[in-house]
Amino acid sequence: MSLKAISHTFSEKTVHYYFDAAFADLETIVSKDRTILITDENVYAALPAIFAGWKTIIIKAGEQFKQQTAVDLIIGQLIDLQADRNTFIVGVGGGVVTDITGYAASVYMRGLKFGFVPTTILAMVDAAIGGKNGVDVGPFKNLVGLIKQPDFLMFDYTLLQTLPQEQWVNGFAEIIKHACIRDVALFDLLEQNELAAFQSNAVLLSNLIERNILIKTTIVVSDEFEKGERKLLNFGHTLGHAIENTYQLLHGHAVSIGMVTACNISEEINQFDSAEKARVIKLIAKYHLSTTLAIDKEKIWKFLTMDKKRVSNEMSLILLDKIGEGVIYPIPMVQLENLISNCLPIPAKQNGTFNA
Repeated sequence: MSLKAISHTFSEKTVHYYFDAAFADLETIVSKDRTILITDENVYAALPAIFAGWKTIIIKAGEQFKQQTAVDLIIGQLIDLQADRNTFIVGVGGGVVTDITGYAASVYMRGLKFGFVPTTILAMVDAAIGGKNGVDVGPFKNLVGLIKQPDFLMFDYTLLQTLPQEQWVNGFAEIIKHACIRDVALFDLLEQNELAAFQSNAVLLSNLIERNILIKTTIVVSDEFEKGERKLLNFGHTLGHAIENTYQLLHGHAVSIGMVTACNISEEINQFDSAEKARVIKLIAKYHLSTTLAIDKEKIWKFLTMDKKRVSNEMSLILLDKIGEGVIYPIPMVQLENLISNCLPIPAKQNGTFNA
């Protein structure tokens, strides 16, 4: 079967999406002689055969290594491999790999062409899409980077077969996010199924992934540089990023706690129905994501004040009008501090310990 692309046009580039592909198809998209792959230690160890014959740069795995030092190491190896302006860079991995790859490719020699082969649920439905590339600065998430679209995205769903269970769970936070802000029918679908159903049914899984890819792509095409609608994709993320780096949680678990908090705030100031809030929290728990955490409010607030989404004395928080309808809600920082303090989903404390 010949490889077919669905193309989406952004402000300065048309990006080709190759669905239901096989990794071997990569040779039909790029020249093996003029391409360098970037991956991490975990992906390379799990899928060594796919890298055979390709020039490959391997970086350390994990959010804690998503720093400028990793980009410097990549650039050093690109120099060693004599990469020039005709070299094509392909990131093969999860969200950390795609973020770093896009950034490194965009700054090396003032910009090389690049593409992604995402290997996790999170990267397929979120991180690889939309052109956001960059690194953390110390504990602060994605503080340095740029928006530049890849030339292509190639989706090989068989690569998910080696994914640890915790990474399946991690990725479904972004799927639940999309359902909450944009697609009530998707929310219903998630309620009607369980994680195991998507893991065992290839057609159900591919339809789910492609549905989520379309949701994010449609939003980004309409607002590539996050002046308006794209902000909706931050549902659960403003607080989630602060939690993620403070408590070293996986991204999905931190975002799920952020979504619960946003639902609590939505109920308090946006008349979000309590029964709908309960449905969201129940769905998050159903997909084995965290709904509570013993949180130090002062530490979290310190991170929020450094969030790049803060503008002067105000921050836009993403709340829900109802399931499937997100809304951008500017909140003064003074008010937000009180709301965060009152709405964090902290478990009840009994006998001197927290019970989640």
